[in-house]
Amino acid sequence: MDSLKPDSDPSAGALSPSAPLSGVPLSGTPLSGTPLSGTPLPDHALSDVPLSDVLAAPGNTPVNLLDFNLAQLETFVESLGEKRFRARQLMRWIHLYGQDDFSAMSDLARSLREKLAGRAVIAPPKLLASQQSDDGTQKWVLEVGAGNAIETVFIPEGDRGTLCVSSQVGCALACTFCSTGHQGFNRNLTTAEIIGQLWWANRALGRDPKGERIVSNVVMMGMGEPLANLDNVDAALDIMLDDFGYGLSRRRVTLSTSGIVPALDKLRERHPVALAVSLHAPNDALRDVIVPINRKYPLAELLAACKRYLAAAPRDFVTFEYVMLDGVNDTVAHAHELLALIHDVPCKFNLIPFNPFPNSIYRRSRSETISRFRDILMQAGYVVTVRRTRGDDIDAACGQLAGQVQDKSRRLERLTREGLR
Repeated sequence: MDSLKPDSDPSAGALSPSAPLSGVPLSGTPLSGTPLSGTPLPDHALSDVPLSDVLAAPGNTPVNLLDFNLAQLETFVESLGEKRFRARQLMRWIHLYGQDDFSAMSDLARSLREKLAGRAVIAPPKLLASQQSDDGTQKWVLEVGAGNAIETVFIPEGDRGTLCVSSQVGCALACTFCSTGHQGFNRNLTTAEIIGQLWWANRALGRDPKGERIVSNVVMMGMGEPLANLDNVDAALDIMLDDFGYGLSRRRVTLSTSGIVPALDKLRERHPVALAVSLHAPNDALRDVIVPINRKYPLAELLAACKRYLAAAPRDFVTFEYVMLDGVNDTVAHAHELLALIHDVPCKFNLIPFNPFPNSIYRRSRSETISRFRDILMQAGYVVTVRRTRGDDIDAACGQLAGQVQDKSRRLERLTREGLR
């Protein structure tokens, strides 16, 4: 499949959610390079608590500054008796320079550094294990407390480096082709745990010879459904896009969703980044099986929401992701039905060869079947890419991310009972 290369769409060479780690114990050796000295994250989610409550809370529990966007940092430094402009300096130190040691923030007054040391921490998730693929893809397993771990993947390609970021511990949507869905669901990630993946990757990867960050693009395509954790994902997007944070343009950040329509409308109003939609079927009957959230938000509602979204989006098209499942959704008839479905939605297609995981019920479509499907769409005038399989030797390819999930949904139990695992 390497001959069918993706175009410059950042989502074309990236991942989507999740197979268990192959031979990588969760107590694995940390990645070589710059060590992390941050304090481990608390188990509770600061980003799920109003900032005013956090600042007013009694006791000595420090706040994790990775949870705060610029406006929240301004409120925080004012609570310390400092001027608001100090928040901009602090944000640059945290996100631009990747600094987690307040004493090293040389342009902050010593008195402020001492206050920060007593009231706050900069605490990304803790590294548990890392792997590097033969193709240069890197996967990191990060601890998020209570026996849970998430996976973050970096995909280098040409003049860009894409980081695939997770938004939940597991996923509750149960898409049948996805390993994350088979792991069950534990909880939403906090803002600190989401933005901490980007913070961690930038620090681990360093900069190129020109002094530029290695990570140039972010795709919210890791473990979980981003729009099911909208508030924390939105706060993380705010930091990614802020010039005092990571300064990414909206075109360089892509969010992939299975289609939670009300949340998609809210995202359009808040941070309308580039949009990818996990379509995977040309009709409701099939999509109800492959992507069960379709039973709540069927295709007509989803496509209408996509058209509304484009009015605010940084790109004038939606990328429709379509996993190629042998004998399930990959026939000539399916291709023509797909064209009829999306005829009035400006879009591109990203065809994804299915990446198997243990006990999966699906097989990858044959190369010639994928090529035929692609050609039908292209002959109708659409831009179509076939996603290159990256990192499959370390279970980091599309649909293979799994991490470690202490399932609260009892999904594993149900799948075992139904003979699907």
